[in-house]
Amino acid sequence: MRDRNSGNIVILTGAGISKESGIETFRDKDGLWTKVNVEDVATPEGFARNPRMVLDFYNQRRRNLRSHNIRPNAAHTALARLEREWRGGEVLLVTQNIDNLHEAGGSRNLIHMHGEMFKARCELCAGVHLWQEDLALESECPSCQSSGGMRPHVVWFGEMPFEMDRISDALGRCRLFISVGTSGNVYPAAGFVEEAIFRARAHTVELNLEPSEGATYFAEQHYGPATEVVPRYVDKLLAQGW
Repeated sequence: MRDRNSGNIVILTGAGISKESGIETFRDKDGLWTKVNVEDVATPEGFARNPRMVLDFYNQRRRNLRSHNIRPNAAHTALARLEREWRGGEVLLVTQNIDNLHEAGGSRNLIHMHGEMFKARCELCAGVHLWQEDLALESECPSCQSSGGMRPHVVWFGEMPFEMDRISDALGRCRLFISVGTSGNVYPAAGFVEEAIFRARAHTVELNLEPSEGATYFAEQHYGPATEVVPRYVDKLLAQGW
């Protein structure tokens, strides 16, 4: 066992951590990708073909996220607690989720590698702005005052995730890598566990409802609902180290 509260931690989260808050996942048998065509709503080509349909898709998801019954759950707040109480190193949370539940749950050292639902980006001037309401083709960019260029600030298939250099640096320095609620089949995030192992010789832990596609890379696994396994593991980590 390593010294208690010693070393940097990188946490990767996916759709599974937000499912118990009422956010639809993508790849479950009843997930979003069974209801819409990925190529139509989550690619630059789909946006070029039918921008109104893409904007409507994300407008609906933004409205759902604003509803009063969508709140951070015990897994979100446990990870925020780990960030606050861990001593002797940095806790960096990298999420594939575009919801704001980690922030609402108290996390502060956070990277949204796939973007954020409550932001919009102008393709004409690259300005990024907080955006709570519906987005339309006629929406005007607050930076350049032009219309016709606003899009969701999310990473579509075929686009590069955000802050990859910062993520790679953290993976190369971490002592513990924790994966929470991920399917393990979406790259580059699915490769983070290997990077943590081979570059940093990190201890690796999977907290998931069921084994992911990369489960064999993890030295330690705990399976069950995120609201149960994540708080339990955080309690153990803060009490005993790993």
